[in-house]
Amino acid sequence: MPSMFPNPPTPALEFKGNLLTLMILHLFETDNEKIAEQLAEKISKAPGFFQQAPVIIDLHAVHDDNNIKLAELVRLLRNHGLIPVAIRGGNPQQNETAVSLNLGLLLDSKTVRTSRALEPELATTAPSPPKIITQQIRSGQQVVALEGDLIVLAPVSHGAEVLAQRHIHIYGALRGRALAGVNGDNEARIFCQHLDAELISIAGQYQVNEELPLELRGKSAQIYLQDDTLKFDPL
Repeated sequence: MPSMFPNPPTPALEFKGNLLTLMILHLFETDNEKIAEQLAEKISKAPGFFQQAPVIIDLHAVHDDNNIKLAELVRLLRNHGLIPVAIRGGNPQQNETAVSLNLGLLLDSKTVRTSRALEPELATTAPSPPKIITQQIRSGQQVVALEGDLIVLAPVSHGAEVLAQRHIHIYGALRGRALAGVNGDNEARIFCQHLDAELISIAGQYQVNEELPLELRGKSAQIYLQDDTLKFDPL
């Protein structure tokens, strides 16, 4: 006899909230010619870092300026291999233009932080254990610690990449790329015994090899954020 209550269909999709690694482009003025010049200069220093990277355009600094040519800016970013996905901090007119360009609208991060601060703390979760790598990370390899710290007990070669949600500790030479706080953790730090990185990034703020402080090249160092600027100190 067939059941009166047929089995529900297998779900074909599911939405889940998550923290993803997104680059944020903070716009300080609306002169697209100047923007194009500085954008090309930055990308030329680390072209692989930007290719196919999703980007959020932050308009807080130009919130009151309706002279911004958003369509032209989006086209410029795409021509450089970036993928603009949303804006935040825009005024109603800017938001309307963004929607017409098929961009998403993000809530003001300050509002989100304020609302979360008002929520009662329901539970305390234990810190995630670190991910420990004992072998050299060679060119072309990528190691990711999706939760907690990443500890590497060997060198990170040119062309290799290490990423962590929190801190990165490298007990050897850092010659590849190191990206800490990839979920936006401004408190994340990078520690290494020999600094010669191709790229250093914490919570989206980055510097390439040519910008590293000369006095710390080849030496032990720690890198952290202070006022949204990367700081380098000797260990």
